[in-house]
Amino acid sequence: MPQVKVDLGERSYAILIERGLISKLGALVRQALPGAKRALIITDTNVAQSYGEQARAALEGVGFAVFKATVPAGEASKSLAQAYSLYSSCIKAGLERSSVIIALGGGVVGDLAGFVAATYLRGIPFVQVPTSLLAQVDSSIGGKTGVDLPEGKNLVGAFHQPSLVLADLDTLTTLPRRELAAGMAEIVKHAVIRDAGFLHYLESQADEILGLEPGVMGAVVERNCQIKGEVVAADERESGLRAILNFGHTVGHAVEASMGFGGWLHGECVAVGMIAATAIAQEMQVLQEPELRVRLERLLQRLGLPTRLPEGVTAASLSALMMRDKKVEGGRIHWVLPVRAGEVKVTPDVTPAAVQRAIDSIRG
Repeated sequence: MPQVKVDLGERSYAILIERGLISKLGALVRQALPGAKRALIITDTNVAQSYGEQARAALEGVGFAVFKATVPAGEASKSLAQAYSLYSSCIKAGLERSSVIIALGGGVVGDLAGFVAATYLRGIPFVQVPTSLLAQVDSSIGGKTGVDLPEGKNLVGAFHQPSLVLADLDTLTTLPRRELAAGMAEIVKHAVIRDAGFLHYLESQADEILGLEPGVMGAVVERNCQIKGEVVAADERESGLRAILNFGHTVGHAVEASMGFGGWLHGECVAVGMIAATAIAQEMQVLQEPELRVRLERLLQRLGLPTRLPEGVTAASLSALMMRDKKVEGGRIHWVLPVRAGEVKVTPDVTPAAVQRAIDSIRG
């Protein structure tokens, strides 16, 4: 089966990409963690109905004592209150440091379950079983875990690498079209920051992607895992290169916060954030490929993603929220700006006027 290795020394792990992996979950977790005897599946109300019992049966089939905790679907579950509730679930399940948490769901479940795994007993193993496209190509890889605060996204968290990532391509067939499109935003992001040829591939295969053509989707997920894995292996703790993965996220996170984390999906906000960052790059004369903005807008629109801000969101409101971003250092935002397809630049040298003009240019 296609496999991508994230090379982090003793914290290295494999990303497996294939159809039907949830049915093999028990055997694969046993192989990765031979000493584990107890497993807590953390999932959400939507995913539990589709895959919860299948995952439980696969784990029980190889001798695991299996427990399950279900949180409400949606970004609101990425909270300290839900984390506290899950700590109680860990206690009730009798989890030890050799036990394993299974994060079965999309990015919210992965971030939340990973945070609980990182902090319960000062850290226990966990396995990512991402069931959304966005989680398969981005959030399940790299060990970033965390929860939101009312003031901003992912402000409390920890780095805690998974022991294994299982990207079951069958789960993509049950995704609503909007969720599929949201995942495509992160895929486009990876192409822009790292692989111009891959961006061209996405443009040429957009219809096949939307149709979930198996060969194309397998290739798309695998290439994205390779890009994310390479960047994480080079900079696990985001002290340098890994910052490029934040392309589109500075404005994107601010849009999410401005809508109370309940309006647009994360990928939809990132899509607009990428257009904003590209507009800022134009304003600051960083962008050396002027047609990139047009290409991005066309591709995102074709994939069903927004390229304009939601009504009522202003430059002033976004600026206040962006100053709470994790990428702020010394009171200055470190922007990820495109230079050309496949290359970006991280810089704090962006004027407020350039940000204002760029955001005004993408208001709905």
